[in-house]
Amino acid sequence: MKLLLSAYACEPGVGSEPGKGWNMAREMAKYHEVWVLTWSGRRPGIEMEIARNPVPNLHVIYYGWPGDRLWRGGIGLYLHYYLWQIAAYFVARQLHREINFDLVHHISYASYWMPSFLPLLPVPFVWGPVGGGESAPKTFRPDFSWWGKAYELLRDLSQWLGEANPFVRLALQRSAVVLVPTEDTAQRLRSLGRQDVQVFLHTALPEEEISCLGQYKLPESNPIRFISIGRLLHWKGFHLGLRAFAAAKLDGAEYWIIGDGAESKRLQRLARDLGIASQVKFWGKLPRDETLRKLGECHVLVHPSLHDSGGTGCLEAMLAGRPVICLDLGGPAILIAQETGYKIPAQDPERAVQDLAESMTRLALDPKLRVSLGQAAQKRGSEIFSWNVKGKFYNQLYEEILAKRTSQQII
Repeated sequence: MKLLLSAYACEPGVGSEPGKGWNMAREMAKYHEVWVLTWSGRRPGIEMEIARNPVPNLHVIYYGWPGDRLWRGGIGLYLHYYLWQIAAYFVARQLHREINFDLVHHISYASYWMPSFLPLLPVPFVWGPVGGGESAPKTFRPDFSWWGKAYELLRDLSQWLGEANPFVRLALQRSAVVLVPTEDTAQRLRSLGRQDVQVFLHTALPEEEISCLGQYKLPESNPIRFISIGRLLHWKGFHLGLRAFAAAKLDGAEYWIIGDGAESKRLQRLARDLGIASQVKFWGKLPRDETLRKLGECHVLVHPSLHDSGGTGCLEAMLAGRPVICLDLGGPAILIAQETGYKIPAQDPERAVQDLAESMTRLALDPKLRVSLGQAAQKRGSEIFSWNVKGKFYNQLYEEILAKRTSQQII
């Protein structure tokens, strides 16, 4: 099969959206001849990796504008992405004339309210998984900073404008298959008239990373050490984790937080106000390999995110054999099962903090429980959320789409 992947974010060894784009392209090249169309700023990282580890059947097409890196930050990123998507259509149209693709699949960015224009090509189109339909519960918003409240309002507005965008609706109508990571996004797309949306969580890691993470043994040292990893933003919910840690009152326990962001000073101030500053360590932003080493020095991941369509950090902890405590929202709620950790109902902040604290206490007092949950998490992660498994799913999906198209042409 000649497959075109649209992956604006695509880069090896980065994680998150770029990592998903790269791993998808590499995995599908095992089955088909793949062209991946990505932003030209990703060229150095991709070419360095391909020089070390060539990928047969993979062709990378770069597109960008001179100097576009300079205005791509902050809000400019969304404008850059939108304009890139328009230009990508014309690049892909010319490529299709030369190559004659069998199927086109949009991978990244993965927001349902930001359209792809590639459904205009005369070939079957797969959209997603596209998320972004998840929202912070309104009962939690009074706790946010003024910027956090403004952010959520802007996000709500973006979703509304996106749903009114005719190109979003066009992509929805012309897609052979629409994939979404969570039921929240599925409900939004169904309200736009597409009923056969498939929920499929895209979060995965390649086999080599699964193997490396499996080498991290649970620390035998006591007392317990919790860890949270991610950008320090209001919707990541780290303020809930700190309040729960303080409420648990665990003598000698530690709470490590890795990442940086707009909420950094506010969170450090909160730790002081709660009287737990001596037990909380803010490491700042670390390289990914060092972040994973820090994870290996801890016992439990706390991930109280309020809207997260993926949850790669949760999967990394699972594959390292760590129990995960998360809110029962978004992608993490799909990743975590009853036998691998705790999913806390997100009804209101006070109840969530109380339940988070109880889960922390339970795991702190029962080392055997930490081991059993961690082992189950590792098993679930490796059996369901590897790129080998995802690749088989996508390959079967493509074959079904083309078989259906062939039968329709015959009829």
